[in-house]
Amino acid sequence: MMLGMITIAATLSSLFTSALAHKTQCTKKTFASLKVKNIEIISFNVTAARGFSTSGRNATGGVGIIPDIPGTPAPTLDICLIVLAYTHPGKNDVVNTYIGLPLDAKDWNSRFLMDGGGGWYSGGESEVLSPVLSGYASSSTDGGHDNTASTVDWGLTKDGKTNWPALWDFSSVAIAEAAVLGKLATKIYYGESPKYSYWHGCSTGGRQGHAMAQLHPELFDGIVGGAPAVSWDKFAAAGLWAPFLSQLLDTRPPKCVLDTFTSAATAACDELDGVKDGIIAYPGQCHFKASSLVGQTVYCTEPDGKITITKKMAQLVAAIWEGPRSSDGHFKWYGFHYDSSLASMLGTTCKSVDDCTVVPFPIAEDWVKVFLARDPSFTLEGLTRADYDKLFRQSVREYAPVIGTGSVDLSKMKKAGTKMLAWHGMADQLVPTNGTVDYYDRARNFDRHVADYYRFFLAPGVTHCGFGNGFDPSNTVFDTLKAWVEEAAVPDRLEAVAAAVSPSNTSETRTGYLCPYPQVFTFIGGDPNSPSSFTCV
Repeated sequence: MMLGMITIAATLSSLFTSALAHKTQCTKKTFASLKVKNIEIISFNVTAARGFSTSGRNATGGVGIIPDIPGTPAPTLDICLIVLAYTHPGKNDVVNTYIGLPLDAKDWNSRFLMDGGGGWYSGGESEVLSPVLSGYASSSTDGGHDNTASTVDWGLTKDGKTNWPALWDFSSVAIAEAAVLGKLATKIYYGESPKYSYWHGCSTGGRQGHAMAQLHPELFDGIVGGAPAVSWDKFAAAGLWAPFLSQLLDTRPPKCVLDTFTSAATAACDELDGVKDGIIAYPGQCHFKASSLVGQTVYCTEPDGKITITKKMAQLVAAIWEGPRSSDGHFKWYGFHYDSSLASMLGTTCKSVDDCTVVPFPIAEDWVKVFLARDPSFTLEGLTRADYDKLFRQSVREYAPVIGTGSVDLSKMKKAGTKMLAWHGMADQLVPTNGTVDYYDRARNFDRHVADYYRFFLAPGVTHCGFGNGFDPSNTVFDTLKAWVEEAAVPDRLEAVAAAVSPSNTSETRTGYLCPYPQVFTFIGGDPNSPSSFTCV
């Protein structure tokens, strides 16, 4: 229903008819025609600013860090900044959209770029600054809610029901509208449409990119969807699995204990790929048993003390690695790889090593409290396996069509000629890597030629949206996508940078070339710091 609010092609064709010259002024009068169907503008401001400060404006979302667009950072920029608020009549919502344009036409690279959000953060003014610094026209949206507000403030109506318009806005509607408005403003200001249009995001930004690929691929020529939180209906409910089991088993291990399990598993499985580098490149071949650490003493700091690993602690960790299962043992969603930090899904605050309180993953806690229980005071105390199963089923039943972003029918994207690159760190501690593998496998089954327009890369040893010891492609993936779109350079490899293996290399980093899934990045012998020592199998 909400997806019908905008008719993209009709809007662009009808409103792109009166182009202005490149000497157009950055004024409110210039953008008088900046409108799309089925929205009512509430406020509209245009600012022409030279030396606009970018200090402190780089945003991070609730899930990971939003990667910057490649380019040289600068403290200021010259920008035409448009900020407008609008509503969808009858929906009682308010959406804020931000549009940034290089103030001088000579600084525009003839392209349009949107940067994604993270967690419940859909976007904002900050997300247009990095693209404009690099010469792009850009736009962003707050997704229909105040980014400083708690989820309950916008997720529920006054009578305690799901605020469906706000959730639709956040999921996909406001994103598409921001793209339409941003590209229209670009046309008005420069007198020509962008030659190429891109989406670049990770985490929630990766899910947003996949939502556009599924619903509005005609808006973008290329999409980067890193660590995408697709299948949100399952991912969000699965995020409460660890704290739920902690309550059920009545065990709340401090971070030092969780880190001990991760370190032991990594050490046990590190060299399965032939290289001792702190990376588990073949997680499917790792069969480390959490129970093998039962009885081991862990010496902790913050808080100081020693603690003995119990059978219940091992059961809890094994279940996090395995992923949610129903009360009768059936698969619900994926767990995390052995080298992923466990403390992200099972945060604890401790007075002492044996007196800890669980701090759930905020996205999952919000999801269950606000959108499933619809009760901000909801707690895990007394929750049974049957209760958890019921909440999980409710999440899939009610929300898969709205925010699941799990459709693998990418026929519209194929027809539009849009290209998409997805990548996911295999040590991701927030969004299970195998959720993306699952999505791509289903996409391959739906269309055996999907690699012609959509490719997926796994990054061994990389945590959420980057970092870790592993081969991180976050600084090269966007340029790789551009080359695919603009030069037809098919990405058979993806350049990535990892921590060097000592002592054979004096450099702090090494370079590798990741493989398009289902090929596997494989060490074939030689110097592990040399790219030629790896191939795709």
